[in-house]
Amino acid sequence: MQFSKRMDRFGDEVFAALNERKIELERQGRKLYNLSIGTPDFVPSARVRQALADAAMDPENWKYALRDTPEMLQAVCDYYRRRFSVEITPDMIVSCYGSQEGIGHMGMVLCDEGDTVLLPGPCYPVFIAGAKMAGAEPWYYPMTRENGFLPNVSGIPEEVARRAKYMVVSLPSNPTGSVSTPEVYREIIEFAKKYDIVILHDNAYSDIIYDGLEGGSFLAYPGARDVGGEFFSLSKSFNLTGIRISFFIGRPDIAAAFRRLRGQIDFGMFLPAQRVAVAALSEPREQVIRQCADYQARRDALVDGLNAIGWPAEKNRGSMFVWVAIPPRYASSMDFCLQLIERAGVICTPGASFGPMGEGYVRFALVLPPQQIAQAVQAVRESGILEG
Repeated sequence: MQFSKRMDRFGDEVFAALNERKIELERQGRKLYNLSIGTPDFVPSARVRQALADAAMDPENWKYALRDTPEMLQAVCDYYRRRFSVEITPDMIVSCYGSQEGIGHMGMVLCDEGDTVLLPGPCYPVFIAGAKMAGAEPWYYPMTRENGFLPNVSGIPEEVARRAKYMVVSLPSNPTGSVSTPEVYREIIEFAKKYDIVILHDNAYSDIIYDGLEGGSFLAYPGARDVGGEFFSLSKSFNLTGIRISFFIGRPDIAAAFRRLRGQIDFGMFLPAQRVAVAALSEPREQVIRQCADYQARRDALVDGLNAIGWPAEKNRGSMFVWVAIPPRYASSMDFCLQLIERAGVICTPGASFGPMGEGYVRFALVLPPQQIAQAVQAVRESGILEG
């Protein structure tokens, strides 16, 4: 059978070799420390779990939803007002099954074949996949250590900016953990206005920010809602990764086009999931704040531990990830990750999976408690992988 040439746009699955080796080592009884996948090990609140159970017991909730319920849309509006001091309206909101699915499909709304899309380098893989599914060409704007892993729109050539349709901004960043400043957002908004570029902001980690900083919304900045919007996820703040609840929130015409596309491929979010969203968005923030402190303790355990054993690492200011340069004698991040799992039993993600500018780094997910992270660091030290 001849499959679609569209599939040629995608490379091989980066995680396949790591996962196969992980399974084999587990069969052998090896002790493993899995810091690769960014799914929280914290649990949803009892109130949120009860909301799902109650909604699931109502037979009427097992039918097609066909729409985002007014109750859920109002909960999003209330949350944005309370959490971010941002006034939004229901016509600005469209639900989707996680930001990954939303960003993966948004390129089809905004692009034609051959268009240019501006992506951060490095970036979360679906940013690349979404552009390629739409037939667009990614152009990577560098997020370098020298610039604090932040966007620098002045470095984007004018001829590239003039042909770009949209720009993905991900702050706090996955994978680098960088956190934006108001000046960066203002520069991005002015850049978008000048070149008529839509901004898609990935706001998955606004509640995981460290060292006294406060997370926010792109839409809080003047002019932001004129140039695009953001994807807001419930996965990380409320530990709902499996149920897949996210929203595009932004310019009404973009929301309407996205809603129209979604209407072609599904019949609305499962009604019990919408009830879960309402419950999560209306909860007090105390649990989220405590959880952020727990993530910071994990970050400190990992970064301080790596530095103590001679592996230089910097403290990220946000997200549930730590981005670390591999030892210089290793030719590739994938080779280093395979060696790390083999010799230390520690699993992390190769930087090469985050686009062409991710090579030379690895990403650790903060999904184990501090004491287990300390054990993982000790396993790295004892493996001798940093020596020589």
